[in-house]
Amino acid sequence: MIAPWVRTRKARGELLGIFAREPVAGRVKTRLSPPLSRFEATEFYRLSLQETVDRMSLAGFDPVIFFAGGEDYFRRVFPGHGLVAQQGEDLGVRLAQALKTTLAQGAEALVIIGSDAPDLPTTLVTEAFAALRRADAVAVPAFDGGYVLIGERRHCPALFCSVPWGGRRVMAVTREIARRQKVRLAELGCWDDVDDWASLCRFLRRSPDLAAARFAAGLKSVKECLER
Repeated sequence: MIAPWVRTRKARGELLGIFAREPVAGRVKTRLSPPLSRFEATEFYRLSLQETVDRMSLAGFDPVIFFAGGEDYFRRVFPGHGLVAQQGEDLGVRLAQALKTTLAQGAEALVIIGSDAPDLPTTLVTEAFAALRRADAVAVPAFDGGYVLIGERRHCPALFCSVPWGGRRVMAVTREIARRQKVRLAELGCWDDVDDWASLCRFLRRSPDLAAARFAAGLKSVKECLER
C-alpha cells in the first residue's frame, strides 16, 4: 500500500525529497561562521531552505521534506508538504533509509536534493527523473567533490556504505562503488553547494536576485570580505 505522503508526479510515482535541518544557530552552515555570525548563518540557511522548497514546488515537483529537528517547526513553516523524519546517525544511513523506505512504500523513483544549493536548476531535477527511467541511480556531482542530487529507481544500499561523507571524494567513491556493484549510475552536469566562503562568493555572483543572496550580500561581514 502506498504511504499517504508518497505523492505522484504525472502519474508515474516520481517523488522529490528535500533533506533539511531545523534552522538552529550553531547547527547549520557552521562552515560559513566566520565570516558570518552563527545567527546570520542560520538566517542564510533558513532562506535557502525556503527558496529551495518554493522553487521546486512552483516547478510542479510537490516535494516531501525529510527533516531533522523539531517536526512542529516544519509543520508550521511548510504546511501541506509531506514530512518524514530522517533516521540514522550519519548522512549515508539517512539517505539510504529514506530511499529504501520510500521505494518500498510505492514510489517508482525518488530523487533527493538538499537545501545547500537554492539556485539548483529545476531542469536538472527533471533530467534526473528522466534518467531514472533508464538507470538504477542518478547523481548530479558538486564542484566540491560531493553531489547535490542523488536518486534511485532500484535501491542500491552499497552506494551509501564506506563513503567519506563531507570530503572531496564522495562522488568519486560513489562512482567506484557503482562500477563494482554493476549499478547503472547516470551522472548529470555539475552544480555548486553553498557551504563555505568560496562557494558563497560564487553564489552571490551567480544568483544575486535570490533572497538568500540578497541577505548575505547586505551583511557587513560579507561586504568587508568581498572588499579585501
